[in-house]
Amino acid sequence: MAKLSILLCIAIAFMLSFTLREVVAHTGTATFYTPPYVPSACNGYQKDGVMIAAASDAIWDDGAACGRKYKVKCTGATNQSPHPCKGKKYVVVKVVDYCPSGCEGTIDLSQEAFASIADPDTGKIKISFHEYVNLIINLSIRVFLQL
Repeated sequence: MAKLSILLCIAIAFMLSFTLREVVAHTGTATFYTPPYVPSACNGYQKDGVMIAAASDAIWDDGAACGRKYKVKCTGATNQSPHPCKGKKYVVVKVVDYCPSGCEGTIDLSQEAFASIADPDTGKIKISFHEYVNLIINLSIRVFLQL
C-alpha cells in the first residue's frame, strides 16, 4: 500500500509540475567573471562546475542564496550593442559566490554561462530571472518524508 501511495504522489507531482509554475520573474542586469572560480564564498575550494554565478546584495540574502539555482534570460543590451542576446534562450546557474558591493550586475555569471545567452563582448546585459525549483523533486521529497 505504501508503494502505491508513493507512486500516486509522484504521478500527481509530475502532473502538477506542468500546470503549477509559480514563477515570479525579476529584472536586473548580468555581468560575468572569469576563472578561476575557486575559492568561492559558499563552498571554498570545492569545484562546482561552470554553470555558476555570484550573487549581488540584491539576491545574496546574507548567504542564504548559496546553492540556489536561478533561471536567467537575456532580454537586451545595457549599452549600444545592437543584438547582445544569442544562443540558448536561458541558462540555469547555481549561486556559489558573492559579488561584493560595487558589483556591476544583479547577478555575476560565470564566463561560460554568460556566453551561452549573450555575446561576452557586450559585457553587461539586461536580464529577467527567477529562482529555479524542480517541482517534481520537491513534491516527491515532501511526500516521501510524510510517509
